[in-house]
Amino acid sequence: MTAVAPSRPARRAAYVPSAELVPDVLSGSVLAVARMISRAEAGYAEASEALAEIYRHTGKAHVVGITGVPGAGKSTLVAALIKAFASDGKKVGVIAVDPSSPFSGGAILGDRVRMSDAAQSSQAFVRSMATRGHLGGLARATLQAVDVLDAAGYSPIIIETVGVGQDEVEVVTAAHTIVVLSAPGLGDDIQAIKAGILEIADIHAVSKCDRPDAPAAVAALRGMMTLGPGRPGSDWQAPVLPVSSVSGEHISELKDAISRHWDHLRDSGELHDRERSIGRTRILGTARQLFQDRFKRDVTELETHVQAVVDRAMDPSVAACLLLGWENEVQVK
Repeated sequence: MTAVAPSRPARRAAYVPSAELVPDVLSGSVLAVARMISRAEAGYAEASEALAEIYRHTGKAHVVGITGVPGAGKSTLVAALIKAFASDGKKVGVIAVDPSSPFSGGAILGDRVRMSDAAQSSQAFVRSMATRGHLGGLARATLQAVDVLDAAGYSPIIIETVGVGQDEVEVVTAAHTIVVLSAPGLGDDIQAIKAGILEIADIHAVSKCDRPDAPAAVAALRGMMTLGPGRPGSDWQAPVLPVSSVSGEHISELKDAISRHWDHLRDSGELHDRERSIGRTRILGTARQLFQDRFKRDVTELETHVQAVVDRAMDPSVAACLLLGWENEVQVK
């Protein structure tokens, strides 16, 4: 009888320091990009200097936000756009933000099959990220992931938000071009998106345009666009485009509209204002996250103030100022 040697567990690859990944990211290595995004999402302190170096090589990519009400077909639309941009020779990056699992904290993946197939056929990079409790439709590390893709030469970079309605307006400060997707047959879908989301659109798209009720949805949106001013500080007129992500009908028109808006931003000078808005939001968001992380590591001081607030011995605004170290800003009795 021939003896069979016991199998050995596969050796885990040695950890590569983040600083050593930076040149590979800049050269477009898919493995390095994936690793760096994972470290950004995990919040590795060791990766902070590498991410700062990567940021110095950004600012070239066109960032496109895809948002809208749940059920409109955002993932399927993104898959169609991957193919459309790839057919023009573009290197497309996608960050798809999903809700967090209440048990594991990981992403509850939505419709990613078509998106993954499109990525494999076009050499695009697709990454799903969990919100991990972050409000506003984006994950905490979304913009760091965008930085990595930008530095690696991807453009456009598409951010597909989680699909939670009005809370998704944060995407307006994370992207240059905002596409709001709606669909016929979702009840009062125009009412659902008009507060907070309708106003941020640079482009409106109505999915499932082959359905008989699609023209009415397109007409309703176009009518609403005539009732109010466009986005403040811009003379861009947001188009309303019917599309079918499954058949591919009018996807090329949507792709062209996205590219025209990018040209408009650069030619009109509006790009500078949007970059400032993105930078401002990133600074404030990082400050907020650092503040929260500090008290997650050491809850003693926080809980002391929580009890004082519960006992009505201190109001929440005073407690917040004290936690920030702003004793001179409040009168504590």
